Amino acid sequence: MLLSFIAFTNAINAQSASTIGFSFAYGSRVLNIDDSLNLPNDSTFLRITELKFYISNIRFLKNGEVVLEEKNSFHLVDANQIIPNQILVENKQNIAFDEIKFDLGIDSITNVSGAMGGDLDPTKGMYWTWQNGYINFKLEGTSQLCKTRNNEFTFHLGGYQQPYYCLQTLHFKTNNSSTMNFKLDVQKILNQVDLAKTNHVMSPCEEAVILSKIVANAFNLLQN
Repeated sequence: MLLSFIAFTNAINAQSASTIGFSFAYGSRVLNIDDSLNLPNDSTFLRITELKFYISNIRFLKNGEVVLEEKNSFHLVDANQIIPNQILVENKQNIAFDEIKFDLGIDSITNVSGAMGGDLDPTKGMYWTWQNGYINFKLEGTSQLCKTRNNEFTFHLGGYQQPYYCLQTLHFKTNNSSTMNFKLDVQKILNQVDLAKTNHVMSPCEEAVILSKIVANAFNLLQN
């Protein structure tokens, strides 16, 4: 009876929440951290060693109007986690929606508030200093295209002040499903980067803004 009650409770909780999941790919292949990938039309190899980013300010819309938004909405997504990268947003009233919006990164107000706790804790490795604030998106790896030490490339994208404001707002039409799965295709990012020339971005700058826009366009909602 106890197990039945727990299962029933979990089913009720699932019905009163929306689950947002993230998966990672390199083109048609599943991306596993530290796996080597043979680059298309190239004899070199690519290895992704770190992939992390912030998702924040999650809100749901109906006919263009916000009908539900998550409070204290800050989530660190880490491709190196063993457990699935899922965000659970309460929707106790089962409010209908047809669009989801969220930010890729951390807003300026939160940045000027200084280092915080939870997923915003500096020990998560996503905080520069009070002057530069949080890293919105982090991608690291190696490629023989990079003429750097150990063929490494490092992209730490962030910046909360103009002209280097890097936060990106993503929005997707959805079918009001309780589960939404987003795929980040790293190939779409690196296809637009000449790693031989651009392989080291680690502070707010024009390149960080350009790359942030490229990253935002690499997300795709997988509809059920």
